[in-house]
Amino acid sequence: MIDLDAIRSNVGVLAAHAGAAQVMAVVKADAYGHGLVASAHAALAGGATWLGVAQATEALELRAAGITAPVLTWLYKPGEPLDALLVADVDVSVSSGAALLQVLDAVRATGRTARVHVKVDTGLGRSGVQPVELPALLDAAVAAQAEGALEVVGIWSHLAWADAPDHPTVLAQTGVFTDAVALAEQAGAHLEVRHLANAAATLTNPAMAFDLVRPGLAVYGLSPVPQLGGPERFGLVPAMRLEADLVLTKVVPAGHGVSYGHEYVTPAETVLGVVPLGYADGVPRHASGLGGRPGAPVQVGGRRLAVAGRVCMDQFVVDLGPGAAEAAGDVVVLFGTGADGEPTAEDWAAACGTISYEIVTRLGVRVPREYRGAPELLAAAGVGGGERG
Repeated sequence: MIDLDAIRSNVGVLAAHAGAAQVMAVVKADAYGHGLVASAHAALAGGATWLGVAQATEALELRAAGITAPVLTWLYKPGEPLDALLVADVDVSVSSGAALLQVLDAVRATGRTARVHVKVDTGLGRSGVQPVELPALLDAAVAAQAEGALEVVGIWSHLAWADAPDHPTVLAQTGVFTDAVALAEQAGAHLEVRHLANAAATLTNPAMAFDLVRPGLAVYGLSPVPQLGGPERFGLVPAMRLEADLVLTKVVPAGHGVSYGHEYVTPAETVLGVVPLGYADGVPRHASGLGGRPGAPVQVGGRRLAVAGRVCMDQFVVDLGPGAAEAAGDVVVLFGTGADGEPTAEDWAAACGTISYEIVTRLGVRVPREYRGAPELLAAAGVGGGERG
C-alpha cells in the first residue's frame, strides 16, 4: 500500500526545511519503488516544483503521463540519442565534453534548444566534470549558448557524506561547488538553479540549499540519517506498507527443518505460516534466519515475529508459535510506518545489513502497488485501490 497523502505531506515538510529554495522531488527508480507517476503527482501537490530522474526512459514516462513540471535527467550512455528528451522539454545533465557533444547532436537533429545542467565532481568521484576541466567545458557550453543551441540553466553536484553533516568532506565539497558556481556565472551561463543538497543535507544543513534541493528518500517518509533520528524526528511519514496474506499454515513437530538447508529447526511442536513473497519479489535473501539468528521482523496478529530459515525465490516461512490461530488469508506485515509495533523499512535494513533505500527500491513488478490518498490525488495520478505502480 502506497500512501500518496504521506508523500504530499513529506514534500511539504522538506519544502519548509528548504526555506526559499525550490524542491526537486527525486522520483527515479520507480519513485524508490513507490510508483513513478503516482508519486510524482503527489510530490507536485506537496509543493515540489521540479522532478528528478536518473534515466531518460523515466523522464519520458513522466511526460507521457501528462506531467509538465520541469524534469531533469542525468544518466545516459555514450551515443544514446537524446532527441526525444529535447522534444519533450526535459532538462539534461552534462558531465563531460563528450556529453556536451551528444546534446549538440540532438539539438541539430531536432532544432530544439537544449536546457543543460552542468554537473561538477566536487569530491564524490562519480559522474561530473573534474574542476580542472570545468573551464574548458563551460567555454564550449557558453559558446553554444551564444549560438542559441542551448541554455546553461543549472550547475549541480552531489555529496559523498551528506548523511554525516559534520564530516569534513561536506564543507570541502561545498567550497568546491561555490567556486564552480562563480566560474559558471563569470563565463556567462544563464543559471536558473544551483543545486547541491540531497535529502540528508536538506534536513540537516540548511546553508546548503542554494536555489534548489533534491530530496529522494525523505520524499517517501524514510530517514536518510537514521543515526540522527527516524522519520518522526523530522516530521516524515513512511508512505509504503508491505504486507501479504498467508497462503498456508500447518502444524509440524519439534525438530522439523524449515526451508532450504534447514537453517531453522523448530524447537517444539508449532504452527508454520507460508508467506508468498521471496527474493524474486525483492525480499532480500539476507532477511533469512540462519544459524539460530532470527531473520527480518514481521508482524502477524499484532505479534512481532521473524523470518524462519532461508528466504526462497517466491516465499518464506514464519514460525507462528505453538497453538497459533492464524490461517491462510491472514495478513503478515513486513514493514510499514511502525505504528502499533509493526516493523519498519529501517528495521529490515538493520536486519539485512543494508539501507532502507534498498529495501523499498528493490521491490519488483510482481508486487502490486495499491494506492490510498485524497480523491484528487488518486484522480490526478490515474490510480485507485488495487492499481499497479
